[in-house]
Amino acid sequence: MSSCSSRALTILSTVFGACGLLLVGVAVSTDYWLIMVEGVILQQNQSMEVKMALHSGLWRVCFVAGSENGKCVASEYFTEPDIEITTENTANILKMVRTATPFPMVSLLFVFTAFVISNIGHIRPQRTILAFVSGIFFILSGLSLVVGLVLYISSINDEVMNRPREPEQFFNYHYGWSFAFAASSFLLKEGAGVMSVYLFMKRYAEEEMYRPHPALYRPRLSESSDYSGQFLHPESSWPPPKRPRSASSASSDVSIQLTQTPPPKPSLQPLQTSPCSVSSSPY
Repeated sequence: MSSCSSRALTILSTVFGACGLLLVGVAVSTDYWLIMVEGVILQQNQSMEVKMALHSGLWRVCFVAGSENGKCVASEYFTEPDIEITTENTANILKMVRTATPFPMVSLLFVFTAFVISNIGHIRPQRTILAFVSGIFFILSGLSLVVGLVLYISSINDEVMNRPREPEQFFNYHYGWSFAFAASSFLLKEGAGVMSVYLFMKRYAEEEMYRPHPALYRPRLSESSDYSGQFLHPESSWPPPKRPRSASSASSDVSIQLTQTPPPKPSLQPLQTSPCSVSSSPY
């Protein structure tokens, strides 16, 4: 059961990470984050005449109606673009949304790093720390992206709230599919991050379960079990190498042998008996 759940987490985190990387890559490279339409209301028949319509992304603005119809210009971050915009508020919106551009780029870098580390961790599951690192990068990528989305929305709302209300003019805006891709990518990356961290916890718990207790590696201290350390520590050489004797100990042994005198040998002379000691027989 544990192996099945780990395999499911591995597959889901990979799929979520790949989809999050793909969606944020498409969102950053396309120019349908914001769609704006601006015009005037004709008093004769209460119809609307569109003066300008455009869709913009992080890098480009394309006009689909008005005097600049069919023209696409790059978003200039340091110089003013040579285009004609109907009102100043619309131009301010295009300027303010540039403050949110770095955050999706950082998010794209983080999710790419997380995806690479996650795949390496799946190929080598014994390195459990890689699952944790990839999960942290997935979560950081999602947080960076959501900060950029919040700044993008707040900058547009501020300019729209400060826009003067005139009855003969109308202004409409909504977010495009590129923005929706970025928002969906945030959910996928956070899900991949949570699953990667949970996968790390499961792998770490399995390693701790099958790891022998440290007390099993302690050698016995009894004098009768001289060979116990050989089986508890198979990597150590057996028998243990002899320690070299120092010159002082060798010289002391020689001096002891020279000073000691051997004990006297016992005499083996035959026992002599005197003739007087032989008792005469009474017979």
